[in-house]
Amino acid sequence: MMLIEENQLSDADLPVDELKTHLRLGTGFSQSEVQDPVLVSFIAAAIAAIEARTGKILMERGFVWALHDWRDPARAVLPVAPVTSIVQVTIIDRFGAAETVDDGRYRLERDLQVPTLRPTGGGLPRIPDGGSAEVRLIAGYGLSFSDLPGDLRQAVLLLAAHYYEYRNETALGQGCMPFGVTSLIARYRAVRLGFGA
Repeated sequence: MMLIEENQLSDADLPVDELKTHLRLGTGFSQSEVQDPVLVSFIAAAIAAIEARTGKILMERGFVWALHDWRDPARAVLPVAPVTSIVQVTIIDRFGAAETVDDGRYRLERDLQVPTLRPTGGGLPRIPDGGSAEVRLIAGYGLSFSDLPGDLRQAVLLLAAHYYEYRNETALGQGCMPFGVTSLIARYRAVRLGFGA
């Protein structure tokens, strides 16, 4: 299984001005934009870290999910959320010949935690031996930063500010995330149940 991001966020999509306000950086100076590239990198890193911790895509973009077999032919749980649409499902044989699946044969079951690709008939299209399936999808809360829920917007700004303030610190432990950020994103993290629960 592999998830490929088809289009990345552009620098113009990132909330640089909101982070400047959050950091209380001075404005109106002739060189007030000199730090913009640094702030962009910290915002992008904060978004990536929060997406990795939660499994949620914050700002909308396209992905390709490639897999070699369905775990369950009656449903395929998508690897990210929230998924707004399934663009295309393609079955590829071991020789690379691709066939687009008619979109009437499947549907998206929307869910903020477990979005699922379901067949409209008996089962999902068969993946041939040595072949694969590619599911093109659009995921994210919205096109712009302002479309995010307030707590996720605040978490991104807090984490980007943390990266900015500690940009020269190399002694922080691996996976270090400030408590304020972890508490804000806690409700978005997928619950993992084990031992037959």
